[in-house]
Amino acid sequence: MKNLSLTLFKSACLTTLLFISQITLQAQNSVPYWYNGAKINSYRLPPANNVKEIQFEDLDKDGDPDVMRYTTSNGFPVLWIDDDDDMKKTDIEGDMDNDCLMADVNKDGKYGSYSDVVVDWVDTNNDGKADIQIFSEFSSEKDKDKPWGPGHFMVNMDLDKDNVMNYIDWNTFQVRCWLHDGKADFYEDYSGQSLFLKVHSSPEKINDLRMNWENPFLFYDADQDGLSEYAFRLLDQPERGVPGDKYLTRYTGKISYVTMSYDMDNDNSPANPFDFDMTINFRGEGFDYTDQMHRFNNLQGLAAADQYFMDPRIRHLEGFIYPDHDAAAHMTFNKGKWNQVWFVYDEDDDCERWERVELYESLNMFATGARKGGLDNNPQADAAGDRGEWDLDNSGRGNLYVGRFDGRIHLNGAEWGSWRIDQNAYSFQSWGGLYDGYGSGRTQAAPKEILTVKYTDTDNNGFLDKFEYDLNGDTIFEHTVSLKELGIDDKCEVINTAGLKYKDMLALETRVAENMWKNAQEAVAVAQKAGINVSWYSLLMSPKSQRQKYNQGYWLQFYIYRDLLDQAARAGDTKKQTAIAKAYFQGQWNLLK
Repeated sequence: MKNLSLTLFKSACLTTLLFISQITLQAQNSVPYWYNGAKINSYRLPPANNVKEIQFEDLDKDGDPDVMRYTTSNGFPVLWIDDDDDMKKTDIEGDMDNDCLMADVNKDGKYGSYSDVVVDWVDTNNDGKADIQIFSEFSSEKDKDKPWGPGHFMVNMDLDKDNVMNYIDWNTFQVRCWLHDGKADFYEDYSGQSLFLKVHSSPEKINDLRMNWENPFLFYDADQDGLSEYAFRLLDQPERGVPGDKYLTRYTGKISYVTMSYDMDNDNSPANPFDFDMTINFRGEGFDYTDQMHRFNNLQGLAAADQYFMDPRIRHLEGFIYPDHDAAAHMTFNKGKWNQVWFVYDEDDDCERWERVELYESLNMFATGARKGGLDNNPQADAAGDRGEWDLDNSGRGNLYVGRFDGRIHLNGAEWGSWRIDQNAYSFQSWGGLYDGYGSGRTQAAPKEILTVKYTDTDNNGFLDKFEYDLNGDTIFEHTVSLKELGIDDKCEVINTAGLKYKDMLALETRVAENMWKNAQEAVAVAQKAGINVSWYSLLMSPKSQRQKYNQGYWLQFYIYRDLLDQAARAGDTKKQTAIAKAYFQGQWNLLK
């Protein structure tokens, strides 16, 4: 009897569990993963709410459909235009090789109008896969007189044939370029050999849709590992109209702003996909690029579908005008007329941004915070940890040099510079800044006291020669060194940036790091001879990478320099102090042997 009761109990439990499982399974099946409000990523357009309600139109009267309409399962009316004439009445969605998707986002019954989104795929070589994706987001009607945003016109080109282009939240039709996996594995096609053109403006406001604001953003995969080793950003900064003008966003046909950003030691990896170390920025009149036309097959859409667009010009294009991967550097260096060159180096190696090491601005060294008038005025800049230098008259033409005074890469022609020391990357930047939390703000913690070094070219010969140190964060420089007063020639070999390929950048960084470590070992030998206990610095004396040779080599020399100065000061030997400074700031420790 006991066994029978137990058997009946188990049977009842099993029946209950199966019933619960069926209910759970039914509940799961009744709510597909793409439903509006899901917290997982939206990778696809939600399908038709009811496939029986899909409507077709034959615009060219050839017997097959050219347009498909339906309402998605999350309530958005959409329209597909078949630009390659392969749509069938049995289809339940358009294709993503040569079709155009129109979303009536504000549900006013119009497509390609205010507040709507249009996504157009173009297969330029007829291989069945899209090579170009054009994203058009129209501003709301209340914003129609604003010359800059809201809205987007963005063109992505799949040059490395991975079929990855713009990342779109298909539940909302918003571009979400900055969503990522891990630290900086962005879903947008920023990795590899890639490019996009983009402006934050509504397409109908733009005077010439062949041009763009970020025109283009170029990503270079020098070693063909699927990651980006360097990136160029070229801007045609448009003139902004006033209400009543036919076009409120008017391109000039000139690139007047260029950033060139490099992963100097090529230490990116799938787990660390972006690690740019240095940015060079050109500003001024720039260069005319209107001769850089690129034509593409199949770019023009089905003419009969123009009726759906407030501004059908986006369907009439034959190509786009922009400097490509091969032309960008050549035109920047050989055609550009520049007034200023800015430079930044990520000394604490904590930048994981997809586009550049954001530039420090030539402003107040001691003011901190986004839009607060300091070096990190730009919301995308690192609060601390970077070194900025500014050539405000372009006397150095964007060239570089390696300073003997610290063994680092510097901007030739810079009148001054400043390094905000963040030795431990306390203010960890990651990729953040303007887009932290996918909204405005900067989430990184800014140090309460920022240690600052100021560099000055006092004789205006293009080379920095005066160095002031505030190492306690009180905004007062407690230690100042002048190469002139020490009798040291500040001039160094100028590196012609225009002639550098990426492999040359890598070779330059390797040379800098190896020399830094070589000098550090010489400094250790000098310190030991002087009776300094270098065991205190054991943590710095076993570098595991090129980056550590660079960083730890610098700090090891700095600490030994200060130890030797202290030793000489205790002995009251001013001549020795001068000799130590001369050796350190010339990178010639052998002078003290």
